[in-house]
Amino acid sequence: MDPATKIRSLDQLVEQRESWLRDGRTVVWTNGCFDLLHAGHVRSLHDARSLGDILIVGINSDASVRAVKGPFRPLMCEQDRAELLAALSDVDYVTVFAEPDPSRALSLLRPDIHCKGAEYADGARPIPERAVVESYGGQVRFLPLHPGRSTTALLERLRRADAGEPSATPGSTETLPPPLVSGRVHRPQRLPGSSPASSAHPTKGAGA
Repeated sequence: MDPATKIRSLDQLVEQRESWLRDGRTVVWTNGCFDLLHAGHVRSLHDARSLGDILIVGINSDASVRAVKGPFRPLMCEQDRAELLAALSDVDYVTVFAEPDPSRALSLLRPDIHCKGAEYADGARPIPERAVVESYGGQVRFLPLHPGRSTTALLERLRRADAGEPSATPGSTETLPPPLVSGRVHRPQRLPGSSPASSAHPTKGAGA
């Protein structure tokens, strides 16, 4: 299937929903920014796809990403992010939503299963859309975390690489080289969306 045909408007997906219901197909939804696609995203999407027959991925629009993550994000526009996700075999459809959370999209599409990252499972983090999902009889399911594989961690490794600082690569068994030494203080320009290593980074969901 041409990946471009997987990118649909929410209205188009809602029109198809009735046929999926008639056919008894389980529709799974997950969402996020998906800025800088990485292995953690791919694994989480595979986990989500295993829960049903059709996986729909909602991505935050550029404007909603900026509202949540600041003026230097996203690093890739919504069209590019959608195209990359649509190229994955586990993803059946991709749609863009403009709101800060997917409550409206979920209320219209009514997927059988809404997936969140496991960091939400203990209830410490709010899930604004939970009430919507439960109101129509849907389920909220939690996906396993993949430590060290996140957009925030990737940005930090890029920052350290630009500064000539060694950093561990998740899954690698290589020994880190010593830091680069020069006769002057190197002050690299911060990458958009990154923060100093000493800053606390909140744990994100499957599509951070």
